Amino acid sequence: MSNEIISSDVGTFGRLSSRVLSASSLNDDDIYNLAGEKLGSIKEFMMDINTGRVCYVVLSFGGFLSMGEKLFAVPWSALTVDTENKRFLMDTNEERLKEAPGFDTDKWPNMADPTWEKKVHSYYGTQSNTTF
Repeated sequence: MSNEIISSDVGTFGRLSSRVLSASSLNDDDIYNLAGEKLGSIKEFMMDINTGRVCYVVLSFGGFLSMGEKLFAVPWSALTVDTENKRFLMDTNEERLKEAPGFDTDKWPNMADPTWEKKVHSYYGTQSNTTF
């Protein structure tokens, strides 16, 4: 998987077809699985400040009005862009997501910790692109 958002027809699908976007314009965008089921929405983008690359998106899952929600750091490389439907896609299901390493809104993990990073990438079957 690529670390870029690529569209085959720039301009046709609007905002998600551009190759350069502000992170804030993507906050609250939805993430769906390949079966078309909504898994949650993007709450934050986590970047490697040494390279400027996005490492993770923080996926908000469950809850109501941010109460009771659980957060998941999903590696950027685990996502693809569905430009036709203007959303992100992830190859997983809700049950598997519930078992993923997650955290609460008031207790975030140290995402620069190599042990945590290895656990998350192992779970999603991705490779790290960080420099720390």
